[in-house]
Amino acid sequence: MPAGLRLMCVHAHPDDESSKGAATMAKYVDAGVEVLVVSCTGGERGDVLNPKLKDDPAILRDLAQVRRDEMRAAQEILGVQHTWLGFVDSGLPEGDPLPPLPEGCFALEPLEIPVEALVREIRRFRPHVVTTYDERGGYPHPDHIRCHDVSTAAFDAAGDPERFPGAGTSWQPLKLYYNGGFSRQRIESYHQALLDLGVESPYGEWLAQRGDWPQRRVTSRINCADWFERRDRALLAHATQIDPDGWFFSVPRDVQAKVWPFDDYEAAASVVPIVEVEDDLFAGIPGDVAAADALALGRPALAYDERVARAVV
Repeated sequence: MPAGLRLMCVHAHPDDESSKGAATMAKYVDAGVEVLVVSCTGGERGDVLNPKLKDDPAILRDLAQVRRDEMRAAQEILGVQHTWLGFVDSGLPEGDPLPPLPEGCFALEPLEIPVEALVREIRRFRPHVVTTYDERGGYPHPDHIRCHDVSTAAFDAAGDPERFPGAGTSWQPLKLYYNGGFSRQRIESYHQALLDLGVESPYGEWLAQRGDWPQRRVTSRINCADWFERRDRALLAHATQIDPDGWFFSVPRDVQAKVWPFDDYEAAASVVPIVEVEDDLFAGIPGDVAAADALALGRPALAYDERVARAVV
């Protein structure tokens, strides 16, 4: 992996970066790739999910600052760069019927406003590869879905000099991926591994309830088990959001490394050929950084493949 290539990972909230692709990011950082995490919101409306911290007065007094501090700690663990896009968490509406989203939140911003903000970051950082969420947001949180909308629109707009001309010199990222997350196959593998160990699995009821779980197309599988420990430390840095005794840590790390040593991705757009199944998000991109930069600056046309929602050569 040539040093100097650049990867941008766009996420909705702080902590999302540590639960989705963190081991991949750490692997690339160690290989000399520049990695930038973009957090679209500050997570201000998130709940305190760690039962040990639910009634902590300092956290309740200023959750927004606590989450910024947690993000800084996770950033240092992973070795990535980080920026805040600057929008306000929409919260996760609950109830029947669902309540309206709060005024001024990220999910209600006119699309062009966050797209312009992300285009600025793309043109400043000049990533060769971008990762984000699929059209369902990974799960249907309004900020995750909005993150998908913003990321895909910015991926298209960043290379067009006629779009947002005041947002910097145009730059076309060469590949766009959706985070694979916790696919049904991955959860089934964890579930069976725990049963084989004679350990109670927290996943049985979850699998039974999600019979209609959509199966995504996996085009890229990054072997990153050697970075699971760093991923877990980064996730635990988001102490308000993660229960250290919860389901995420129910599968021993050595078992995870044996049954599912990967982060999965779905190719959503590319200006270089996609082969199935890739083992590198930079596959097909020129190994010489100057050549990769020249390709991105050349505004190559995207070719479309009906098998996926976006463009794939």
